[in-house]
Amino acid sequence: QVQLVESGGGLVQAGGSLRLSCAASGRAFSRQYMGWFRQAPGKERELVAAISWSDGTRYYADSVEGRFTISRDNAKNTLYLQMNSLKPEDTAVYYCAARIGPQSPYGSWGQGTQVTVSS
Repeated sequence: QVQLVESGGGLVQAGGSLRLSCAASGRAFSRQYMGWFRQAPGKERELVAAISWSDGTRYYADSVEGRFTISRDNAKNTLYLQMNSLKPEDTAVYYCAARIGPQSPYGSWGQGTQVTVSS
């Protein structure tokens, strides 16, 4: 498995930006399919963005398309989520996760980082 540690969360005003980081160790990070999830109070966890390891193919939820950017630096074993034009509804705990294949379940998870957007 991959060990994942998120950082970069915090409190920001609506319209502001944050960049989340996810440091990975253990199993070869460069061959992991990575994703960012979030879970708001009383809501189910949702996939926000994902990126493949092979060709950098990206996926974004409709709610963040055009505002969030997922990227990875395999040399640094780090996954990023750049979040711009933040909205109060983006408030949630954000988790990074890894899986070994595009059809596999996400098997490795970080502990989460809180993002709070004030109006």
